[in-house]
Amino acid sequence: MAPGAITEVEQSGRNSPKLAPAKIWSVNDPPFEGFRPIDTEGYSRSSRDTAIVIDNGSSAVRAGWSFDSKPRISLPPLMARYRDRKLGRTFTFVGSDVYSDGTARGQAKNIYEPGSNIVNNWDCLEGVLDYVFIKLGVDGQSGSLDRPIVMTEPVANLNYARKHMSEILFEAYGAPSVAYGIDSLHSYAYNGGRSGLVVSSSYSSTHVIPVVQSKALLSQATRLNWGRCQSAEYLLKLLKLKYPSFPGKISDPQAEDLVREHCYISQDYEQDLTHYLDWTGLEDRDHVIQFPYVEQVVVQKTEEELAVAAERKKESGRRLQAQAAKMRLEKLKRKEEEFEYYQQLQEQLQSTTKKEAKRILESNDFDDESQLDKKVKELGNSIKKARNKDLGEVEEEHQEEPTFPLLDVPDDQLDEEQLKQKRQQRLMKSNYEARQRAKIEKEKEKARLAEEQRLDDERRQNDFEGWVGERRIARQAIIAKMKDRERLKAELGNRKSLANQMRMKSIANLASDNPTKKRRRGGGDDDTFGADDADWGVYRTIATGEGSDDEEEEDLNKELKNIEGQLLKHDPHFTEDSTREAQTDWTKSLLHAFLHGPYPYDPESQREAHQLHLNVERIRVPEVVFQPSIAGLDQAGIVEIASGILSERLAESYRNDVLKDIFLTGGNTLFKGFEERLRNELRAVLPAELDMKVRQAKDSVLDAWRGAAQWAAKPASKQAFITRAEFMEKGGEYLKEHEYGNAYL
Repeated sequence: MAPGAITEVEQSGRNSPKLAPAKIWSVNDPPFEGFRPIDTEGYSRSSRDTAIVIDNGSSAVRAGWSFDSKPRISLPPLMARYRDRKLGRTFTFVGSDVYSDGTARGQAKNIYEPGSNIVNNWDCLEGVLDYVFIKLGVDGQSGSLDRPIVMTEPVANLNYARKHMSEILFEAYGAPSVAYGIDSLHSYAYNGGRSGLVVSSSYSSTHVIPVVQSKALLSQATRLNWGRCQSAEYLLKLLKLKYPSFPGKISDPQAEDLVREHCYISQDYEQDLTHYLDWTGLEDRDHVIQFPYVEQVVVQKTEEELAVAAERKKESGRRLQAQAAKMRLEKLKRKEEEFEYYQQLQEQLQSTTKKEAKRILESNDFDDESQLDKKVKELGNSIKKARNKDLGEVEEEHQEEPTFPLLDVPDDQLDEEQLKQKRQQRLMKSNYEARQRAKIEKEKEKARLAEEQRLDDERRQNDFEGWVGERRIARQAIIAKMKDRERLKAELGNRKSLANQMRMKSIANLASDNPTKKRRRGGGDDDTFGADDADWGVYRTIATGEGSDDEEEEDLNKELKNIEGQLLKHDPHFTEDSTREAQTDWTKSLLHAFLHGPYPYDPESQREAHQLHLNVERIRVPEVVFQPSIAGLDQAGIVEIASGILSERLAESYRNDVLKDIFLTGGNTLFKGFEERLRNELRAVLPAELDMKVRQAKDSVLDAWRGAAQWAAKPASKQAFITRAEFMEKGGEYLKEHEYGNAYL
């Protein structure tokens, strides 16, 4: 006997349910910032040479004066306009104001094309610019802005988009001059960069731009069509697949908040993904997001109400009992009347002729007098049993041994009717003897089981450790059989497995050996399949594989539960957690860990039904920037893009300087671990002897505006502005090139 069979304690505690999560995150609607007063202080301080700086981002429009240290206005690029027919007025909401009104929220439109940084709704853009200039306190009494405008734009902005923007600024607002610049290059300049590789991952896209001696090599810049907006859409798709029946609604701003607050960059994605749902530490990796819900109201009744309800229930029960007793009495009366009638019929038969008796029996649906006697006897027993039941007396039903008198009479002494009755009695005797034999066998089996139980109890009392060891060994053997069956079923699902190949071989043999021919008139069938009982076993092999029988599986489960029941009753070391059912419950389920984390789940709870569990998605969503293929994007990741620019597109004289300053900017680079991951992966693909440095912008979100404001305040930047006269002469597509702007095409 193996010592481990006695001392081993099988527990599922490593996968036992965790306590309630220590922290539950909530989601909020996009904030309504309230009324924003007009800021006249900046305009009063400004002069005609002071520029209005606008960072026209696809996630937020930020505006302020060139002498400010941070933007005075920041608002989402949204506008809603609708007409109230009852009031007869048209309402316009801009920025976060659209969240203050339900109708406005439904009518809100973005100035950008969805998922891109290309302006396609110029009416909304005019509404946003109106709001910005009004809140900046710009005095429009002269009919024009009378202040220069610095506007940021994306890399390689389309000419038609710049043309429309220039037309609006010059013709609609009367701006004296306008300058355009790339947001990421302004951020790089603000952080003191001269030569480096700018990695800008923002709301709608990611750009990698090499900069040499403050001059951007735009011809070598590369774009990756992935940003915070696409990450939020990707997270929404994953959550819809994960929770297809989720009762709440996740808005786009809420999805962006989930990406921003809960996602991070994994340093070893494949390894972390493999072990992310491991039970150990899952409570730290699994973030629970609670959405608003309405709990079902359970009305608590007072003691008086409960007492009244109980009394009503008792009264209803008494009425039902009275009705049932009345129906039983009526039924008993009918049986007594019927019993009395048949008794009178028996007396009548005794005093009449045989022919008249047969007529009377046939008129009452009896074939002979014995059937009448049987009917009278059954009614008498039924009446007696019903009366005893009403009196509360239980009398054991005594069954008399049936007699078969005609079996001892020779056939030549019986008429045709009696021969028919003799055959019936022979069949009844056979059935009776079979039941008696079965009863005797049942009693013997019962006695055998009782004797086995007695011997087992003696063995347990005399050698408890040995008894427990045998039960544990038997339990392990049954579990091994069940695992083998599960493995075989899994192999049958794989067409290349050995079990499935053997199954297909059996099918092929059936199809090829002794093929069945069509039966012709006057001919026979040569197929002999089925002549041997062993032939039919092939169907079981084909259907479920060798050694797979549903009845056998049920027997294994029953035997396992019996053994585990004995261990639970007598072995103090064997608990409910040690049973196979406990070890194969939801705590072992990878799907449950994925959907509900390490916590138990109550489907009836509205609170838990409105919860999302973010675990694998926390590293999967931001990983797309490094591996776009996992989101179905047919582009290279930023590491491949950066290494290609550094190794193949840049001259060796510039490469060392660029490698020493790899600059990260944009809100999508704020994921935890982004800087370390990029540094490690670039170090792995670039020559080891090269010196490399990766740094993050001081403020990845606002440094683009600060850089544009700093540049606009310099006197040297004035020559990069397009004047109104140049616009009228050269058209809206005209662009003056400078070190932080796009090239004129």
